[in-house]
Amino acid sequence: MPPISIKFCNFAAWCIHILMGKVVILGASSNPDRYSYQAARLLSEKGYDFEPVGLRPGLSGGRKILIIRKYPPIHDVDTITLYMNPVNQREYYEYIIGMKPGRIIFNPGTENEDLAALAAKSSIKTLENCTLVMLRTGTF
Repeated sequence: MPPISIKFCNFAAWCIHILMGKVVILGASSNPDRYSYQAARLLSEKGYDFEPVGLRPGLSGGRKILIIRKYPPIHDVDTITLYMNPVNQREYYEYIIGMKPGRIIFNPGTENEDLAALAAKSSIKTLENCTLVMLRTGTF
C-alpha cells in the first residue's frame, strides 16, 4: 500500500475565505498577460469567491467575465479590486459604490482621489496596493 500523504491547510485562512464575501475584479480580462487575469488565477487558486467584470466576454480565472456595461448585479461584495484607469472608472462610480463593498483596492495606475472620496463618504475602506503582491504575501 502506498503511503498516504495529507496536505494540511491553514485553517484560519480557510475560515477567512469562507466568511469573506465576494471579490469583484473590475477591469477583468481573458488575456493571460494582464494583471487582472493573473489576479483572477491567484484568487481561484487560493479558494476565494470572485466575479470578474470587464468590457469583453471571455474567461478569467476559470470564470465567465460579466460585462460591465450591463451593470451586472453582484451581492455580498467584500472587496473590489480595480484594474481600470481613473478616466474609465468615472462612468461606473454609482455601480462601484452601489455594490457596498467593505473595501476597494486601487492597484498601481488605478489610483483615483474622486472615487476614494466617494467611497469614504459611504464608509468604504480604500487601499492603494497591489492585489497580486497582497495575495502572494498573505496580506489580502
